Amino acid sequence: MTTLPDGRRIPPLTADEPAMLAGWLDLHRATLALKCAGVDDEQALRTSVEPSALSLFGLVQHLAEVERNWIQRVFAQRDVAPLYGDRSGFTLDRSRTFAEVLAVWEHEVAVNRKLCAGRSLDDTGRLGAEEAAVTGGEDVVSLRWIIVHLIEEYARHNGHADLLRERLDGVTGS
Repeated sequence: MTTLPDGRRIPPLTADEPAMLAGWLDLHRATLALKCAGVDDEQALRTSVEPSALSLFGLVQHLAEVERNWIQRVFAQRDVAPLYGDRSGFTLDRSRTFAEVLAVWEHEVAVNRKLCAGRSLDDTGRLGAEEAAVTGGEDVVSLRWIIVHLIEEYARHNGHADLLRERLDGVTGS
């Protein structure tokens, strides 16, 4: 597999759907890790796009919750508690360091890779009542939909992370 100069793997240019989707999700996960590399606690907590309270610390917490919610709660139907007090993850857990928050996110990603390994994209999970209300009451969701949603979530938030990182120390790039 080909890699970018920064070491991230380029998703396959020709592959079946599961490999293609996994490749894109992994690229976006690696992009978040890249945006957070070398950032200390003070920098991670810094908000730099006023009036937003968004920070790299909050983004990583949020994406750990997103991973946990969509794969573990919805797809695998596990009864797991929120990591940070609410399901958004944006409420900052100041009892942890940024390195600890990154380790929690990495753990959630590792668990989810195992839960999805060998599963069909047509396998389904169930939305909770609150989430089903948003979809018009439909509560069955395919792993395909969940993975596409995770790619969308990471793509959007990696754009935020890019802006936050550039304001912190001028580091730019995809």
